[in-house]
Amino acid sequence: MLTMLARLLKALNAETSPWALAWAFVLGMFMGLTPLLSLHNVLILFLALSLRINLTGFILAFVVFSGIAYALDPLFNFIGEALLGAAALEGLWVTLYEIPLARLFQYNHTITLGSVVFCVLFAPIWLLVSHKLIVLYRGRVMLWFGKLRIVQVVKSTKFFGAYQKVSGLRGDF
Repeated sequence: MLTMLARLLKALNAETSPWALAWAFVLGMFMGLTPLLSLHNVLILFLALSLRINLTGFILAFVVFSGIAYALDPLFNFIGEALLGAAALEGLWVTLYEIPLARLFQYNHTITLGSVVFCVLFAPIWLLVSHKLIVLYRGRVMLWFGKLRIVQVVKSTKFFGAYQKVSGLRGDF
């Protein structure tokens, strides 16, 4: 876990696009909040592996949001039950249930449907919030940390210079 946190900090400090990190957090959130063994998570995993996002950020977001999902399950159940019980949507649910491929998505389950709808509605907000947090981190925390006297002393040593050359680091903390 410490290695993953170190990789995330390295990605936050690197020249990786803030949008790539934010999308990793969104896809990790989507996969963490929805039931794991479902077809839409296979699609999310395919997206995460095929797009240029930070996999460490994706995995950490998945782990964090998997823990949060248990607390939000009653909300997901309420949303799914309300949608599945809506008389105006009854024709849609019957049609989807009659299509074999649509049935594999398991949207007839209240928690699955509720969590997917919640994620779809919350994803744009989380994308913008995580992007803003990454930009703020890079603009304030990273600069403040780099100005610390102990960091400047460590960076000025020959050992750190040799470590930088071997590891391929840029020099930013």
